Amino acid sequence: MTQNELHIPAEPPGGLDPRFYEAMNTSPVMIWVSGEDTLCHWFNQSWLDFTGRSMAQELGNGWTDGVHPDDIEQFLATYIGHFNAREKFRLSYRLRRHDGVYRRIDNIGVPRFGGDGRLLCYIGSCFDVHDQSETKVELRRLKEVLEQQIGASAMQLKGEVEAHLQTEKDLLRSATQLALLIQSIKDCAIYLLTAEGRVSSWNSGAQRIKGYAASEIIGRHFSCFYTEEDRAIGMPTTALYKAATEGKFEAEGWRLRKDGTRFWASVLIDPVYDGAGKLVGYGKVTRDLSEKRLAQEQLERARESMQQMQKMEAIGQLTGGVAHDFNNLLMVVMGNLETAQRQAVAEKSSPERLQRALENAMQGARRAATLTQRLLAFSRRQPLAPRSLDLNRFIANEVEFLQRTLGEDVEVQAVGGAGLWKVQVDTNQLEAALLNLVVNARDAMPGGGKLTIETSNAYLDEDYCRVNPEVQQGQYVQLSVTDSGEGMTREILARAFEPFFSTKAVGHGTGLGLSQVYGFIKQSGGHVKLYSEPGEGTTVNIYLPRSFESDEDVDLERERAKPVGGDPTETILLVEDDEDVRRYLIDTLRDLNYQVLQAEDSASAMAIIEQPAVSIDLLLTDVILPGMNGRELSRQAHTVRPGLKVLFMTGYPRNAIIHQGRLDPDVELLQKPVTQSQLASRIRTLLDARPAN
Repeated sequence: MTQNELHIPAEPPGGLDPRFYEAMNTSPVMIWVSGEDTLCHWFNQSWLDFTGRSMAQELGNGWTDGVHPDDIEQFLATYIGHFNAREKFRLSYRLRRHDGVYRRIDNIGVPRFGGDGRLLCYIGSCFDVHDQSETKVELRRLKEVLEQQIGASAMQLKGEVEAHLQTEKDLLRSATQLALLIQSIKDCAIYLLTAEGRVSSWNSGAQRIKGYAASEIIGRHFSCFYTEEDRAIGMPTTALYKAATEGKFEAEGWRLRKDGTRFWASVLIDPVYDGAGKLVGYGKVTRDLSEKRLAQEQLERARESMQQMQKMEAIGQLTGGVAHDFNNLLMVVMGNLETAQRQAVAEKSSPERLQRALENAMQGARRAATLTQRLLAFSRRQPLAPRSLDLNRFIANEVEFLQRTLGEDVEVQAVGGAGLWKVQVDTNQLEAALLNLVVNARDAMPGGGKLTIETSNAYLDEDYCRVNPEVQQGQYVQLSVTDSGEGMTREILARAFEPFFSTKAVGHGTGLGLSQVYGFIKQSGGHVKLYSEPGEGTTVNIYLPRSFESDEDVDLERERAKPVGGDPTETILLVEDDEDVRRYLIDTLRDLNYQVLQAEDSASAMAIIEQPAVSIDLLLTDVILPGMNGRELSRQAHTVRPGLKVLFMTGYPRNAIIHQGRLDPDVELLQKPVTQSQLASRIRTLLDARPAN
């Protein structure tokens, strides 16, 4: 289902994650969202099904057309009053159903505030309580009738006492008449009990809900409706005692039907007294709330899922910020180490120890760079450049490489699905994710084993998505990686995707492998599912959305190294706010034989760009800059120099050049930290692509 089909607002009120709408749209509870302007911006499918109206008809104040004319004035006054006070509210009103019938609705609205205390939006949930309200009205009427009849009986008893003709049978006759009166109520189990708790009347609703015919149950003690656990702690006796001493007893809990099955029930017990104040019995009403309880449980699961997604989002924000600063630091370290390494090799007198130390330092920096890439992948903030891909062809090209990685003790088998659909995916990141999975599989098979990689088409239906509310229903291509290893316990399986969680010994993994896979697949619009049992191996199922794009498949062959030499007539304008990074890049570009102009922010860069006499062949700019960011700088630069080539650099791009997890189509990007060879190759590629004069 697409976001358009869900009618997600272009700018959701309160900054709500679009996944909120996906989860809430499947809820059986009617849900609405209003902005800080008091107008409603969204309704879920349950609301639209109930009213029979379209989203366009309901938006703004359109939904008030369905409120009963006698209720609308009081409702709006209460709603606006609580809204202005920024308070939670609960209202009851009549709303017109799709068949034209007005139903009693219980409406709960909860305000949502930002970190600064500003109201962002209201989120409301509505329940149809019409039947329950009607039942309460009927019970009040019955109680009034009962009181009237008892009053009449009391007057009669007074005369009978005076004549010494009063008998208990006369009172029971009055109760029998009341039992006949309540036979017409069909949707509740309504019956009478004697003072000892034995059933003395039984309506058709009681037979339908509990399964007993009147002849089977009258005379039996009502404790047979309670579960064995409740009977063991004396719950039936307690219920009657509270009804007698407190005037009534109300509760919800599990009750038993005749066939032994359980149902969730709402119970009301009222005591019945004679004119002299003597307890003569009880009136009891039981309502089946099983469907309501199921709906509440589904809503609670959806809320828990939403809270988990918000938690993962917060962790992603943290790791993205760490990666940004860490990548800048790494670029300085790696750049200067690389420079020192080249100089050490050039000097014949360079000690071998210096060369070895520099190599070790470079290796450590590379590992740190890999760590930040995994953090960005987990946080779903790495820049992706997806292209059309045939997974069967991709796996076939990877098998030999994976076999070398795993060693001879592990047998690798690839099984491609027939008629496989295409996907849109970043092949470099998919290769990294697959490598993480097979390395984990190898570690789970210390004595060797078998690794199977399979592809197939898959359809995730409504039932699957109801259990996994974070995934959208639709067509997917499934990539499965199965090992014959040790497997995982349920506890480990539940934490497998958590960042920095690992069962490996210290120094044998960061605990970010599966987290990287999770973040990359989610950022690609896909879904990941783990299946494992101790001693039975593990299967990782990756679901990537089916692509209908007609692009040609990406060439999976490795690109040959491009010329890296510069031309001293070519000029590069470098824009970088970090002084250490800027100094390293200037030295590197000059070593590559380019002329270099420098600026520390966008304003300084534009001052250079706007000078017609200055020749600039390439703009090399950081994405995150003080004031105007690199993306905005490139747009302004192109208004002055339309054909100017632009190469972006970043350690953490945020949303400047990435939208919906993908690089903007016209963006060329280098991910920090950048080595001299990467920088030289990309610059040469861009400059050589200029049209001939």
